[in-house]
Order: sequence, then structure tokens, then C-alpha cells
Amino acid sequence: MEKNDYARKIPEPCTIVLFGVTGHLSRHKLLPAFYDLFHRGLMPAAFDLLGFARREWSREEFVLWAKKEIEQNCRTGFDEEVFSLMAPHFYFAKGTFDDEKSFESLKGIIEGASKDQDTEGRTLFYLSVPPASFPQVVERLKESGIADPKNPLQKVMVEKPFGRDLESARKLDSLVKSAFSSPQIFRIDHYLGKEMVQNLLPLRFENPLFTSLWSAETLDHVQISVAESAGVEGRSAYYEQAGAARDVLQNHLMQLLSLTAMEKPEGNEGERERKIEVLKSCKIENLERTSARGQYTEGFEGGRLVKGYRQEEGVNPFSLTDTFAALKINVDTPRWQGCPFYLRTGKRLPKRTAEIALILKGEGKEKEGMKGSIVFKIQPNEGVDVEILSKLPGEKLMRKARMGFSYEKEFAGKSPEAYEDLIEDAMLGRSSLFPSEEETECSWKIIDQLEDFWNQNPSTLDFYKAGSRGPASSDKLMERDGRKWRKL
Repeated sequence: MEKNDYARKIPEPCTIVLFGVTGHLSRHKLLPAFYDLFHRGLMPAAFDLLGFARREWSREEFVLWAKKEIEQNCRTGFDEEVFSLMAPHFYFAKGTFDDEKSFESLKGIIEGASKDQDTEGRTLFYLSVPPASFPQVVERLKESGIADPKNPLQKVMVEKPFGRDLESARKLDSLVKSAFSSPQIFRIDHYLGKEMVQNLLPLRFENPLFTSLWSAETLDHVQISVAESAGVEGRSAYYEQAGAARDVLQNHLMQLLSLTAMEKPEGNEGERERKIEVLKSCKIENLERTSARGQYTEGFEGGRLVKGYRQEEGVNPFSLTDTFAALKINVDTPRWQGCPFYLRTGKRLPKRTAEIALILKGEGKEKEGMKGSIVFKIQPNEGVDVEILSKLPGEKLMRKARMGFSYEKEFAGKSPEAYEDLIEDAMLGRSSLFPSEEETECSWKIIDQLEDFWNQNPSTLDFYKAGSRGPASSDKLMERDGRKWRKL
């Protein structure tokens, strides 16, 4: 158990039903997160973890399979003795999402497991399923009587994407709320579970150094970047329907923007209200000049030749799907008048990174690269860099110098995975790390405008080589304002 976990509240006994248990997310993130929580002493004393999949597995076979995935992917180090204590909590239900009898059988297994582990009817449903399967699962949960919107002991965790536009998001909300009540629903944006993102508000509001600088008076602009060096990685069927703007810009980047721009919240629910205020104040205009989209072509990533997007398996050879998206947003509040936000995300970029960079005002705007900045690094190495201008020793020339704070060095270890915190908070009924229905809708209203413009102007799609920093149109977006992107 980690030192900072001793005083933490432990969730009540609970039955966890994991739909999509054999999928990529479950294997690489969710099952390891449950093990890491158990290893840290943060799981309930009584719980059962019930996997639902089409495999012809016995309970014992499921345990052996789960053990292998956890051993390969857990964060806290695999311990045979710890897993042997966790294994009796595992259950398995065979079935498919479209089969009514599977859900009738699941209902009996849930009831039996609940009695075995004495979880007192508390149930957490985790829907780690493809977007196309989501309505089926919700309908079956409702029709079988497993889901009960009047039972406050039930909760449901819903993975993104939550719709593909405003209209579909509203339909999805209506469907989910036909089976669960609003307080039972926990929509997931895993970036909100990242330690650096959770620490953004404390760093900002509890440190006068940052508080005094956090406005258009001292900041020239803000850059928020989420870059990936990987390609679509076998997700072409989903990605062809989504693209970079829907996949990352609508959720991760808009959430990071709202946290950066919001006023100080009051109480737990105050954070959601402040984020909604920001999202409603976001303005985009003249998208021909303030947006950019691109698609990667063949190039080199990590020293190896990689395919272009159109050559990826399952991708239309004439696809217009964006694998890079950039957007300028003005936040129309007194604090941010004249200080724009620039958002960008893309695949097959030089490296995997996520950061929020506050660029300070300075003399000589033509020397954009010489402006000071405060950079909140979200991944892969969490921390804060303050970049200042300093005179070179023995010279009159100026150059950038860096002062830094690293989570790993300061706290002697890596932070918990985002899914550990999200699962723990959902079991405890804490909602602040989960976007609300209104936040989701506000974000879609912005992205729908962008997507409509791109659909009406297909020639806006620009191409960039894999391993490069993105399309030329993205650089032009910044150059029009006399600015430059930070180097990835």
C-alpha cells in the first residue's frame, strides 16, 4: 500500500460487470487497473469482478486468461500472492450483446456473485464496448430488468466516444437515461483521470506565482497539444467514422481548455458549472483561416518506414478522414479577451506527448521562439516546466533557460494510471472527474461547426508525412497571427 493511500476512503462492497472484457482497453488498462487498486488496498473488502464475453470459458479459464493480461500490463508489479487473493473475486458470463437469453443468464450470475461476495446489491456496469454495440447493451440491460434507474446502488461507466455529433449524443443520452438515472451515469474521458490534469486546478489556484499570471494581461496565447507517434493501430473501422477532431479534439482537448480557462470553482459540482461557462463562451469564426486538418502519408516513424493512412488495412483508399486537426478558439470572457487558445492533435507525429503551454507576452513579437512560457506536461513525463529568458554567461545574447518540476523525481515514483482514479471515484460516487451531459453537448456544438465546414470544403484536407510535425496548413494557421507552434 502506498503511503498516501492510508487515509483514503474505501468503496463499499460492489459487483463490477465488465462488458467488452476481452477488448484492447480491458486487457491493457481496465483489468490491470482493478489489480493495481487491489494491490494498493483500495478495492472494497467484498467485491466481484464479472467479465462478459462470447468466449467458451469456464470461471477458471477466465481467471488464467486475466492473470496473463494483468501480469503483462499492471503498474504496481505483479505479485503471485496478491493475485491469488484477488482470483476468488473473478466471475465469468458467456454471451453476446444481441442475445436476450445471455442477459437472462447474466442476471442470475450477478445475483449469485453478489450473494457469494456479500456486495449487498451494489453494482457497477462498465461499458467498454464498440460504439455500434452500445445501444444493444443498454437495451438488453433495460429489457432484462438488470438495470434499475430507481436503484441508487447501481452505477454505469460509459466509454467515449459519446456520439459522433450533437444529434447522436442527445439520442445516446436519451437511451442511457431510459435505463439509468442521471446520478447513476459516469461518462469517461480518461484524460480527466491523469494526475497532472487533476493537479492543474490546485497548481493554478493555490500558487500565487501562477494565479497572478493566469490571464490575457500577461499571456499572449495558450497552446494545447495532444500528439501521438502511433497510427490507427488496428482501429481503422472506428477511425474512419471518427477522425482526429471527433476522437480527441471534442473530448480531451475541449476538457483541457475548459479546465485551463475556467474561474475558481466552489464545491464539488462547482467545477462542472465553471467548465460549462467556458464551453458556452467559446467562439470559432472564419474557419478557413482558423482551422487545419491533415492526413498522414507514408513516412518514417522511429526510424522505420510506415504506411500512409490510406494504405492502412480497412481504410478507404480515397478517404478524407482527418488524422490531424487544429483549431483556434477565442474564449469570450473578461479574463481571456485577446488571448486565443490554439488546439492541435494528430497521429504519426514526431513523438507522443500532451501538454498545456501558457505563452507569456514579450518584446519583439517577431521573436516568437524567445517568449517565456509555463508548460504543464501531461504525458509521458508529468510535471511543469517554466521557461524563462536568461543572458548567456559572458555574452549579451539571450536564450531560454528552464526551471522544472517532475512528478516522478519529486514524489519518488510514477503516478497512478488514469483508470485507477476513475474506477475508484465511480465506485465512491464522486462525479467531478466525469464530464456531464451538458459539457458533452457544448463540446459537440463547437465540433459540429468545424465538421460542417470541412464537409462543405473537402479541399481543406492537407497531407503530411508520417513522422513530421503535421500539415503546412497548421503552421499557416499560427503564422497568420504572427505566432508559431511549440516544437513537438
